Amino acid sequence: MTENLDRTPLTRDFFDRDVLEVAPDLLGRTLVRRHPMGTIELRLTEVEAYAGEIDPGSHAFRGRTARNGVMFGPPGHTYVYFTYGMWHCLNLVCGPDGHASGVLLRAGEINVGAGLARERRLSARNDKELAKGPARLATALDVDRELNGSDLFGGPAPALSVLHGTPPPRDQVRSGPRTGVGGDGAHQPWRFWIEGDPTVSPYRAHAPRRRPSRKAA
Repeated sequence: MTENLDRTPLTRDFFDRDVLEVAPDLLGRTLVRRHPMGTIELRLTEVEAYAGEIDPGSHAFRGRTARNGVMFGPPGHTYVYFTYGMWHCLNLVCGPDGHASGVLLRAGEINVGAGLARERRLSARNDKELAKGPARLATALDVDRELNGSDLFGGPAPALSVLHGTPPPRDQVRSGPRTGVGGDGAHQPWRFWIEGDPTVSPYRAHAPRRRPSRKAA
């Protein structure tokens, strides 16, 4: 299945564009994770765009912090964050430098190294579920905060890189609201996926957390 893939690495200029151009253009690309235990290659099938300071759904909406600093550039680096006290999520930073934006990698199909991914994703019922969702993707690839700020172009064999792969036809690309985003960013159609691909994760609308009710004295 990987014999006819274009293995030309993407350039930094690819990421030095508006996030709403980069995000759908990442579909069908090959994400490569190089690890001491072996290499995993994943075909990206679902992503979400986050537009920094102008996007209420973005971690960078309220400005730069120690946590989100890498989102402000330069492009072509990774932003890895820890969520719900147990999961990591992997984002690719895009440009221009100094303006925060990034693409959350939500799902993909593992074409190389599925055996390694299975060892990390023991709960997956089949290979289509190995990277079906952002936390599952990061777990399958053994991505954690140690890779935050990693340069996709850092030397001949970086920990993470992206190859040209095989982008889908335009008529197979769909868009809609981002999963779990509430408030003013809830309805932005900035989630992109390949129509009909079995590795795409199910959409879930934002569910506000309920505060415990106070009992009357």
